[in-house]
Amino acid sequence: MAEQHDDRFIKVRLNSLHANAPIPFDLYVLINNKQIHYLRAGGNLEQEKLSKFESKAPDNFYVKIEDRAAFKTYVHEKINSGQLTSKEKAVILRESSLTLIEELFESEDINRALNESKPIINHLIELMDSEPEAMSHLVGLSSHDFYTYTHSLDVGVYSLGLAKVLGFSKDDLAHMGQGAIFHDVGKRQVSIEIITKIGPLNDVEWAQMQKHPQYGLVILSEHNASDEVKACCFEHHESMAGNGYPQQLQPHEIHPMAKIIALADTFDALTTQRSYNKPMRPAAALDFMKNKLASRYDPEMLRALYEVLFHMQKTTGT
Repeated sequence: MAEQHDDRFIKVRLNSLHANAPIPFDLYVLINNKQIHYLRAGGNLEQEKLSKFESKAPDNFYVKIEDRAAFKTYVHEKINSGQLTSKEKAVILRESSLTLIEELFESEDINRALNESKPIINHLIELMDSEPEAMSHLVGLSSHDFYTYTHSLDVGVYSLGLAKVLGFSKDDLAHMGQGAIFHDVGKRQVSIEIITKIGPLNDVEWAQMQKHPQYGLVILSEHNASDEVKACCFEHHESMAGNGYPQQLQPHEIHPMAKIIALADTFDALTTQRSYNKPMRPAAALDFMKNKLASRYDPEMLRALYEVLFHMQKTTGT
């Protein structure tokens, strides 16, 4: 039986909660499409029990919608805690961000989605500044499964890391992060059969898929998106070779943030498991981009992506 959406609850991924510490809100589990109370506010999630739950059940708890703010506060406090390792903070930030991004992509209220993406991006920027190694862990934690919201978060992480190396200001990083998260928002207007198709697209399907930057620009223009965010959405499939889409822009015409997302988007696609291709190792993907696709990208940014990868490997041992 398919899972039914209950507007009274939001999903909370298991690993966004830290074991052996009080949880300040009630937790529920979904059994036979019914929310069952699992843990009372103030109770502890024991690691052993959490591990058993994870092995036998879906990867979500549920929280009442009125406890949404309490969940966000909990995440903020954990990320800023002096008691957790960088990797533990990265796990909580990644998992809680995926919860919120999934909700954003399902929301009909684009303005609310844009506004509520800002704390996610601020958390990423703050953690990148205070504990640079945590950003490497965020990249290393990628599930390498392709879903629109996991892809959007991973592109956000790569783009922020790349923009940081390139010397972008904190204000620019905020636009960069939001542009990365919403770069594929136009796919909301593409047929779900095309989005989820197993195998390569045919010519008709590909023509429809290529319209998602235009669809995204229309969506963002109708709402409170900055020019930078709109450029990231509309231009992330443009190419330095001048043969990208939808406008076939020349290199100097492409927004720098869109150039970054183009790199991050391709890198994530190459290193991600899809039904019709095996994922490449990060170093192999970068070498492929350098040797086979280099004409598409800004050469300075491609070199900077090598630097980001080097730091990631040094920190995580991947």
